[in-house]
Amino acid sequence: MKIKFLYLLALIAAFSFQIQAQVEQASAKKMRIYALRLRPNQDLRTELEKFTKENKISAGFIITAVGSLKETKIRLADKSETTSFDGKFEIVSLVGTLAQDGVHLHISLSDGTGRTIGGHLTEGCKIYTTAEIVIGVTDEIFFTRETDSETTYKELKIRKKKKN
Repeated sequence: MKIKFLYLLALIAAFSFQIQAQVEQASAKKMRIYALRLRPNQDLRTELEKFTKENKISAGFIITAVGSLKETKIRLADKSETTSFDGKFEIVSLVGTLAQDGVHLHISLSDGTGRTIGGHLTEGCKIYTTAEIVIGVTDEIFFTRETDSETTYKELKIRKKKKN
């Protein structure tokens, strides 16, 4: 029994090492923080893309976000087209990465009954009252989005910036 258990542990360790070896990673020690508030009728994705470009953010990430939408269009899991939802929604979560060549953002929203939906943030999500967003940025690494041969999608590529 002990030998089977040790063998199982060895298999798990080997599998964990294989997974870990495939993970792209880079560490950063310094971080800047931006906070912004979007106003009624602004498009959430468009404004985040614009903010990313204007501030030359090459490795950004959403720390937290709250607010509300009055028009909602998201791309649901495993769908190629966007879906529109009627009504007003609270933003209960917004997560993702920001880079000069693209953003990858997921949003979760709750309606007046507490029903929650979520998916890829697309253009067409109009602010109802506000969106309060805190963004973290590091200048020690940078993100790009490159087509991955396995998934065929533009996926995150993480690189360390060269020191001058």
